[in-house]
Amino acid sequence: MPERNIQFGLYGARGIKGHQAVARQLDALAGYIATPVTARRGLMARLHYLTRSDHARQRAREAGLTVTDRTLRAWLEGRQSPSKANLRRIEESYRTVRRENVARYLLARLNRAGRGTRVEIHPLNQSQVAGPRQRVVEYRTLNVRHWDRIVAAWAAGDERELDDAWVDQIVDLGSQWGQYEYVTNIGFAA
Repeated sequence: MPERNIQFGLYGARGIKGHQAVARQLDALAGYIATPVTARRGLMARLHYLTRSDHARQRAREAGLTVTDRTLRAWLEGRQSPSKANLRRIEESYRTVRRENVARYLLARLNRAGRGTRVEIHPLNQSQVAGPRQRVVEYRTLNVRHWDRIVAAWAAGDERELDDAWVDQIVDLGSQWGQYEYVTNIGFAA
């Protein structure tokens, strides 16, 4: 695809891929539990979220939490503590299930019955780039009306599809859309 950067940062520019900034903003909107999983309170909150119903328990198993019900009960009652590997699985399962649970809600909020959501794109940081090599890149706004592919890819954790879906949206910026492949931040609210 034209305009894709091959050697980003070669001259000192700094930033992250636009789709990663979108995923970070969607994660912020998802409202994850703030207490880390390594703290007892954070662990209990995640376990209660993943075991509050049979459906939630099934989704957790599909997301990678494959311990027995007996082990889950022991963790919830405080008789056992999960290993580091199980803590990582609990966190990954929690994030996956949470994304799936809030995806439909976020999609409705972001699409806003066809009106879309205004997205602010903050350009890459060129403060470390020599003057002659800097390009003129400015703050831009864009109204994204179709979030379906973006939210579906985010909920599935498919980074490649999220990148393609995001690029399909930023081509609306015109002929210079490639300048916004890497950014410092992308902001929007739902």
